[in-house]
Amino acid sequence: MEKLIEQKLVVPVRGEFDVIVAGSGPAGIAAAVSAGRNGMRVLLVESAGSVGGIATVGLMSHFTGTVGNRLYHEILDRAASHNPYENGVKKVQIDPELLKVTYFEMLEEAGVEVLLYTFVCDVLKDGDKVTGIVCENKDGRSAYLSKVVIDGTGDGDVACRAGAEYYKGRESDGKMQPATLMFKVGGVDMERAVFPGSFETLVDTEKGELQALAREKLPAPAGHVLLYRSTIPGIVTCNMTNVIGVDGTSAADLTKAEIICRKQLEPIIRFLHEFVPGYENCYLLSTASLIGIRETRHFKGVKTITEQDISEARQFEDAVVYDAYFNFDVHNITGAGLDKTGAQKYFKQTKGYTIPYGCMVPEKIDGLLLSGRNISGTHMAHSNFRVMPICVGIGEACGIAASIAVKRGVEPREVTAEEIQKINRI
Repeated sequence: MEKLIEQKLVVPVRGEFDVIVAGSGPAGIAAAVSAGRNGMRVLLVESAGSVGGIATVGLMSHFTGTVGNRLYHEILDRAASHNPYENGVKKVQIDPELLKVTYFEMLEEAGVEVLLYTFVCDVLKDGDKVTGIVCENKDGRSAYLSKVVIDGTGDGDVACRAGAEYYKGRESDGKMQPATLMFKVGGVDMERAVFPGSFETLVDTEKGELQALAREKLPAPAGHVLLYRSTIPGIVTCNMTNVIGVDGTSAADLTKAEIICRKQLEPIIRFLHEFVPGYENCYLLSTASLIGIRETRHFKGVKTITEQDISEARQFEDAVVYDAYFNFDVHNITGAGLDKTGAQKYFKQTKGYTIPYGCMVPEKIDGLLLSGRNISGTHMAHSNFRVMPICVGIGEACGIAASIAVKRGVEPREVTAEEIQKINRI
């Protein structure tokens, strides 16, 4: 491959902060807000044009699973307070536009500086310590210095550029869960509409069972029916596009996923018209501006959470995320539906588990914390803790840990779980 040598660049330093958070998904939002509330000068950097990640730009339908950390429940309450509709909407249902308002309010109240349309392209280091980030945006290339950087990018882009050790996908072969483009349809007859909310939800109709019909009629690897009520009457959020064999850390693969999922939209709408009760006159209303990537890099931390820890509902003494609950949600890596290793409806563990602080601390890199689905965990454990409520709990703990490190003048790895627990334990 031919290579070019770039001219040496002079990069202006545009700011110095106590804490920089990269990525504004639920984990990044929680990290930034909690760090700001604990007295830090915080910069939140986001590549999209708004905050919230998959929850907002990605048109996610609802918060799945739960966590005991306070900040998650505050987000639910505050977002619900903005909802003008009295139609039995549950707090976990997401109105993307109103959630953006909630997130911006919380960030402003916490004194967080936000920089949108900005991509983190590199890190600044002093030996093995991260000391800041390098960004690209319409202003060109610029640098921002900080005492602690929190990686809330989902894929761990910052940690990767910092040299933190990781692997991708499942341990046996590196394959990753499929990607999805969420979309909404309008014109649904809510009196007759059905809402299969899991792969195991079977709906019998005059023309056949819906999941079986989807496998037969929809273009592979699409082939399942997941439909969720929205906060607005007559509008339903659909989780039905599907693309396999893509790497969410590759721009070429992200482009491929976007194109494939969009090609599936018309066949899915036709399927809804013909086979799904209440959707005979539905129409495509909106599509996500961000492809939903479920799995990429798993980083090696001081500690690693496993599927056994979750199945046994482990209560770690050094826990900083509490009462986390979800199932092993492994979407089929080779096609539609649920992977044979996953368990949704039939998940047996009914108690919440905890996540130890060491899962958020890279094994060898200082000045850096992992926040969200990029923490240190196995492929199967990740399929559980990757959901947004648990990521909020992780982000909250990271923001608190970063603030303690800055105040004490130590590395994040020197912060103890007990110090974090004094602030975020309910």
